[in-house]
Amino acid sequence: MAKYVFAYVGGGGMPESEEEQQAAMSAWTNWFGTLGDAVADPGEPFGSSSTVSADGSVSDGGTSGLGGYSIVNADSLSAALELAKGCPVLTGGGTVEVYEALDVM
Repeated sequence: MAKYVFAYVGGGGMPESEEEQQAAMSAWTNWFGTLGDAVADPGEPFGSSSTVSADGSVSDGGTSGLGGYSIVNADSLSAALELAKGCPVLTGGGTVEVYEALDVM
């Protein structure tokens, strides 16, 4: 079984009202519940960011638009993609990029 990183992009940002925050947390909790033992690390949302360029210069903000990550176990990339299809970030117009984490260390 391999590990896959789910990288979340977009999806409407942080909810403003407490009711919207609770609904969003409930959606994520319910989705993680459907994944069961496949969840290796539920991850975290990302906060502020900066980018370091090859010349050593630093600029505010990331260029990728990533909003957070999770790590799941799956038998194949196809199986991981199926797990990602229920992600709550998709309902807000975001995407889930799925990467196999290669065990090289």
